[in-house]
Amino acid sequence: MEQTIDPTLGPVLARTGDERAILTSFLDFHRAVLLRKLRGLSDADARRRLVPSATTLAGLVKHLTLVERNWFPTLLAPEPGDVYLTSAEDAVASFTLSDQETVAGLVAAYERACDRSRAVIASVDLDQVVPHPQLGEVSVRWILVHLIEETARHAGHADILRELTDGEVGAI
Repeated sequence: MEQTIDPTLGPVLARTGDERAILTSFLDFHRAVLLRKLRGLSDADARRRLVPSATTLAGLVKHLTLVERNWFPTLLAPEPGDVYLTSAEDAVASFTLSDQETVAGLVAAYERACDRSRAVIASVDLDQVVPHPQLGEVSVRWILVHLIEETARHAGHADILRELTDGEVGAI
């Protein structure tokens, strides 16, 4: 039986688009995959540790919220109070959940961070180069590709964790 590719998927729609359209559609696709992995789960299931590390489905969303904030607004369009987080403690904290954090709250924070990132990305040239506290200079294009890679990698982690949680598989 031949499978067809969903023609409404962002990367499929952007397949002949310009570079920005292609890059942002792939990033948005992987953002959506991550959020789909939480759909229908209880807070307890999303917090459950299923691997030796502290990685959880809810923790992945919290971490990627920090990643979105760190790379786009903080580097490209910082507002008062924006600080680029680089320490090992910041990395651990980005996956660590407080008792008050819920899936709904984490998803809402991630969606806000992604919306802010989209606005920033739309306002800058892909060739723009900015200073990075650890890497020296990076281009907006490089940042976009890095965020696609990081989001896709963590969406893959989420895929495995969701399958371990309740057997649910698939990106869509």
